[in-house]
Amino acid sequence: MFLGLDLGTSELKALLLNDQHQVLATAHAPLTVQRPQALWSEQDPASWWQALQQVMDSLQRTHPEALAQLQGVGLSGQMHGAVLMDAQGDVLRPAILWNDGRSGAQCEQLTAQVPDLSRITGNLAMPGFTAPKLLWVRAHEPDLFARTRRVLLPKDWLRWQLTGEAVSEMSDAAGTLWLDTGLRDWSDTLLAACGLDRSHMPRLVEGSAVSAFLKPELCRRWGLPERVSVAGGAGDNAASAVGMGLVRPGQGFVSLGTSGVVFVSGARFAPNPAQGLHAFCHALPGRWHQMSVMLSAASAVTWAAKNLAFADEASLLTAASQVPEAQRPTAPLFLPYLSGERTPHNQPLATACWFGLTAAHGREALAYAVAEGVAFGLRDGLQTLGTPEPALQSLSLVGGGARDVWWAQLLAHVLGLPLTLHEGAETGAALGAARLAWLACGGAPDQVCTTPPVSRRFEPDAAQHAALALRHARFQALYRAVSPLF
Repeated sequence: MFLGLDLGTSELKALLLNDQHQVLATAHAPLTVQRPQALWSEQDPASWWQALQQVMDSLQRTHPEALAQLQGVGLSGQMHGAVLMDAQGDVLRPAILWNDGRSGAQCEQLTAQVPDLSRITGNLAMPGFTAPKLLWVRAHEPDLFARTRRVLLPKDWLRWQLTGEAVSEMSDAAGTLWLDTGLRDWSDTLLAACGLDRSHMPRLVEGSAVSAFLKPELCRRWGLPERVSVAGGAGDNAASAVGMGLVRPGQGFVSLGTSGVVFVSGARFAPNPAQGLHAFCHALPGRWHQMSVMLSAASAVTWAAKNLAFADEASLLTAASQVPEAQRPTAPLFLPYLSGERTPHNQPLATACWFGLTAAHGREALAYAVAEGVAFGLRDGLQTLGTPEPALQSLSLVGGGARDVWWAQLLAHVLGLPLTLHEGAETGAALGAARLAWLACGGAPDQVCTTPPVSRRFEPDAAQHAALALRHARFQALYRAVSPLF
């Protein structure tokens, strides 16, 4: 029995998996984000620990026999967040999250200070990454920075709570801007540029390796065996790839979660930072991946549903699907930059807008524009990948937004690629974390990292793809026209 724990932005998920690839149980606990100022996004790590205890207590009530057979735990989570701790291990301030945009000036500072940054990390300096956050703290909260003795990523802080060990792994560490991504080791140059050294960092393991063991008192509390290993785990997107069995070169997925991601696995470190494409380590040894990230995907639909007075996201997407095809070429365009943007613009100050409104448009047309605009943002990301080797034949579809059939089909038309929806896709990251626990306990990658059965396939239509490509060209032109006004 293996447990996957996935620390998301909006909830913490737990998943119990057996060695027959059966998901025996899941549990969820909600989380909220605090935005005390414009561009800021924070969470109290204590809320993560409360959520973890909530899901574990729930599983203990409903599946005590399964927990009694637990062999390993895997962790996955939101990337890039900064948890600052003092010498006693206490958290010094709320965690600064992945979608926090306050550190734009510090990105420029770090790039100027380390001209080799992109070569070392494979990435541009962006406010979402961890290193600029620490430079911001050093500039604006110097007393607190002086007390900082350790910096942990969100899921690794949960590991600290569970095991008492400060450990990270390659896929999540690659999102800090402190990792030499090709060498899979901390970069002393980049740490020094932020006023840090290796003593501030957790030790590194591969995602499929044992990182530590659960505290005995927690094993007793939840009815677990005396000795339960905790795998290195993975950042949420690499974990989703493991959960979907996408670990071989040329395999990938598109994610319709809070953020939107196009992820492609590779056998080598292949950076292309010019347009904000991410090059990270994969969760398995000797493997890397490329990833484009847009900051507002399904979250844009959530925002629009609330502000257009739809009952929920499903109601908005239903209304969008009912816009007649003949009217879609004249529908408004929507730039989905509610929280700035990463790929391909690397512009934390980018803002959203509807463009092209007339008196003939109702909220259904606005809803359609939002769903289409998110798809166009993902197409922007796909285009930054260039021509992967081997060439993409299809992409898997993951994330909460993948539950809507109409939106998934629209996305296939926009991308011009077949999309496959797999059984259990909505639990991809938690499933991947459980699989990494299985690997850490001795499982063979070919047996563990299988691809779940396909539940649905969405084929692009050539005529629809061509029509949407014209709309996408206007979408890109709109961004170029308004970007000087941000």
